[in-house]
Amino acid sequence: MEQIKVKLNHLKIPPRKVRILADVIRGLPLQEAEAKLMMSPRRPKEALIKLLRSAAADAKNNFKLDVSKLFIKEIRVDQGPKSKRWTPRSRGSASLIEKKTSHVTLILGLLPNGKAPRFTIEIKKKEKKDETKKHKHEKAEDSESKSAPEKPKEKETAKAEVKASAKSGLFKKMFQRKSI
Repeated sequence: MEQIKVKLNHLKIPPRKVRILADVIRGLPLQEAEAKLMMSPRRPKEALIKLLRSAAADAKNNFKLDVSKLFIKEIRVDQGPKSKRWTPRSRGSASLIEKKTSHVTLILGLLPNGKAPRFTIEIKKKEKKDETKKHKHEKAEDSESKSAPEKPKEKETAKAEVKASAKSGLFKKMFQRKSI
């Protein structure tokens, strides 16, 4: 049975925090694991998603395997080197601050039954900005500005946009539960 081994060294997140997400995705098919990571609000999710995608690309390009038949056989989070800093305390003493890093090892294996995945995740690729569209947009704005300006409507819509963006971003950030 073929195994794909991928490592991520010197991740600047403590191993205790990375292990929480590693435990969530252990043993899952690759696409389900990626979906669970996408829904998590925790900080290590970006690094783990990047590692999963790297492992999938490695399996597809180097080993010629079907990505839909892969699962996470093993994921291990080890402690990396610590950076040591000091902070001043009372009566001239100092306290140690350890900035911990972690090493993540991911091993993918083939599903024994060869089951089809429950769903697929499509990654949207960034579109290049087209110069012609940009110019058309500018021309449309110029024609709107030449017509009679309606100031009260603009102010109302601007206020509504500010309120909507403040509710979604700030409220979520301020009142999010810490332990998820």
